[in-house]
Amino acid sequence: MEGQMENGTAIGRDHLSMGHGSSQRAIQTPATQTTAAARPHNVQTAASSHSGGLYTAEERQRRDETIWTLVQGILAPVQFVVFLISLGLVLVTLTSGDYYALTTASIVIKTLILYTIMVTGAIWEKVVFGRYLFAPAFFWEDVFSMLVLALHTAYLMALWTQALSPTALLWLALAAYAAYVINAVQFVLKLRAARLQAAAADGDVQRQATSATTSESVSGVLNDAALGRVSSANAQTSNAQSLKRQALKEQAHKAAANPEGAVA
Repeated sequence: MEGQMENGTAIGRDHLSMGHGSSQRAIQTPATQTTAAARPHNVQTAASSHSGGLYTAEERQRRDETIWTLVQGILAPVQFVVFLISLGLVLVTLTSGDYYALTTASIVIKTLILYTIMVTGAIWEKVVFGRYLFAPAFFWEDVFSMLVLALHTAYLMALWTQALSPTALLWLALAAYAAYVINAVQFVLKLRAARLQAAAADGDVQRQATSATTSESVSGVLNDAALGRVSSANAQTSNAQSLKRQALKEQAHKAAANPEGAVA
């Protein structure tokens, strides 16, 4: 039951409108309308999907906001450091018989840290997934954690009741530590896969946004070209009207200068 912080991705867009007097209007091609309607839905769908199938968007937000994620992030490396020290002492004691008391103390400390991280991890799982243990995202990791917990607890009980010899206790501690390593690898692989798949999902969102932006740019070019054609047609009409008015003025001047010819 471990959590890690991840970053999210947000995509925005702009809307373009055009106008040019009473004789012109904004021109929208079908491609522009399709892009404007489809792009927000596609981006939102990709952003709100499971991050690599491990977290939903809501679970991911709860994970990032809860203080128990930080607690797990602190306790996990602390436990690993204590494990390395204790493992070294166990191996030394098994081979030489020295430092038995110190080795025993290190195993007890390691076990107490394990209990702490199991309790805080269960609280973290409840906050993020709504259940204290065996959430689907970490089901098999939790199952194996029970074995780790059982072996560490068996060591404490055997130590307290003196049911095993010192050497047998050390071998039991090694068995508990082997299970702990396997469980830690389970979590590391699961969270690493989640990070890779989350990065891939973020890349898909970005590619969709880029594709949509490119389509919108092409549509903008088409709009500009269409608007240019309208402007050109309007200019030609205006020029023709100007020429016609000029011709009428010239005819009027000629008629005024030569009234006889106008009468004839």
